[in-house]
Amino acid sequence: MNDFFAFPPSAGDAQSGSLPDRGHLPTERRNPSSAAIDALSIQQTLNLINTQDLEVPKVVRGAIPAIARLVEATVERMRRGGRLIYVGAGTSGRLGVLDASECPPTFHSEPGQVVGIIAGGDAALRTSSEGLEDDWHGSHAELDRLGISERDVVVGIAAGGTTPYVWGALAHAKARGAATALITCVRLKSLQTRPRAPVVPPRERVAPPPAPTLPAQVDYPIELPTGPEVITGSTRMMAGTATKLTLNMISTTVMVQLGKTWGNLMVDLRATNAKLRDRAVRILAWQTDLSRDEAEALLDRAGGRVKPALVMAKLGLTVEEAQRRLDEADGKLRLLLGPPR
Repeated sequence: MNDFFAFPPSAGDAQSGSLPDRGHLPTERRNPSSAAIDALSIQQTLNLINTQDLEVPKVVRGAIPAIARLVEATVERMRRGGRLIYVGAGTSGRLGVLDASECPPTFHSEPGQVVGIIAGGDAALRTSSEGLEDDWHGSHAELDRLGISERDVVVGIAAGGTTPYVWGALAHAKARGAATALITCVRLKSLQTRPRAPVVPPRERVAPPPAPTLPAQVDYPIELPTGPEVITGSTRMMAGTATKLTLNMISTTVMVQLGKTWGNLMVDLRATNAKLRDRAVRILAWQTDLSRDEAEALLDRAGGRVKPALVMAKLGLTVEEAQRRLDEADGKLRLLLGPPR
């Protein structure tokens, strides 16, 4: 076994069956605050977990400059027809798939515009398949099926920063010209440290090799150092919460920049169920002084789409004319109608 943890794990390491020691990673360390959690009452346990969770938003706030750089790159590529693609295994993969799957109903984005890839496929959303995270090549067939190009952004998600499945995806995407990012809940420099220093006589000691630098396959690193978990190694907890907050921020900010909202109103939606239809009708009634029945009739004339319905009502246009004006304004209602009430 190598003395140093491979950074990043290579395809050869992933295939050879070598077992690096991850004990030095903060996400794998024991949390002294929860050392006696099995002796606590239910209320004490809940208070403990909540107290630890309160630190998570502070960690995410510290990463905002890095998140902003990723969002800027993503918006630029998506305006050219590119996609945002999340790749992960286990909890990280499930969170990526969740964020991607919520974009179409929230922002009326195309289903292929934000994509989540998880080791083991859709079955892994319900049944654990964590063993597949060690396959460096595991995502390659799906990435090839998607036709990754320089217009795309591929975001690897790995709480401990060591998942071969994720690193293999980033290397594969980078080779095809895509922009790449890594969301991890450790400092990347912690992947470069020796977990245990061997005892060596002074005469035989040699200088350690230089620490590797950030690998070229990561353009936008995002570090969320949440530290040891309440339950040692259970990164579905604080690390998972930090990841979910970050993914919410990324996808929401991207969609806002692409004109999917008007102010803070969710206007780029298609009313496909009772809840969304009610929301759409309320927005139209608020912004147009129409009665609820009139707003519902307008929504029907617009094919259940709020944005063209608003333009129709405000500018007195047909649905075809309203859609043309929206296309000319890059979908941004503020350019056509000013700010909402």
